[in-house]
Amino acid sequence: MRLHTPPRWRFRLSSLQRYARNFNMPLRPLGFSTGSLSPGNARQALAMLSHHATTAIELSALRTTELDEVLEVAAGTNWSAFRYISFHAPSKFNGTTEAEVLRKMKPIIERQWPIILHPDAITDWAAWEKLGSLVTIENMDGRKPNGRTVGELESIFARLPEARFCFDIGHATQIDPTMKLARELVTEFGHRLIEVHLSVVDDAFGHQPLTSESMKNFAPVLRGLVGSSAIILETPVDEKTMVEQLRLVGSPHVPS
Repeated sequence: MRLHTPPRWRFRLSSLQRYARNFNMPLRPLGFSTGSLSPGNARQALAMLSHHATTAIELSALRTTELDEVLEVAAGTNWSAFRYISFHAPSKFNGTTEAEVLRKMKPIIERQWPIILHPDAITDWAAWEKLGSLVTIENMDGRKPNGRTVGELESIFARLPEARFCFDIGHATQIDPTMKLARELVTEFGHRLIEVHLSVVDDAFGHQPLTSESMKNFAPVLRGLVGSSAIILETPVDEKTMVEQLRLVGSPHVPS
């Protein structure tokens, strides 16, 4: 899948190294969610990523209608180019059940890929608890009824004691622009952290591209991350703007 593209379009490893230096942290796996690259078309998203030296990917089946296609891509792709791969489970189980979705997700479970899960979607807690540390709970934005704050997430992790944490900094900032909530989430659940979602979340709860200003705002929290959690961009992009977004993560405009 390593297609030829003009060098000026490519995101190179030197940019990844600059990103690591700017955030004063080890070179973390960095990449995109397929849902931000090409919603509902994981194959097209992979074609876009094949042009660049990204090392992480989140396969997104945010809607149950996307599940079969994403699972086909998961089964039919050589993933050796990626250091980190996760799978985003549907955010709602409309027209199906959690048991049926979990049955279909058996190949993902067998690969031991982290499964990103919205806590407000859970009704069958016992089924998810059986997956142990594969379950990765994402903090929610302000429109959701739970999973937003430290207290709400503590009650969720009490029911899923082995679950890991996906920190969505855009969700936290949408609720609290002062970044206090973001810092609290990292402090309380940093030991569970395996993945970070990076984007700007607007007042309509939509994911928007990163800006220099948003990265300056995020930088102190990102520098406080422990471990080697992957960075997944959820910014809506096309072939050219995805490079701009990746470069912005390593931008010298972000204070070091």
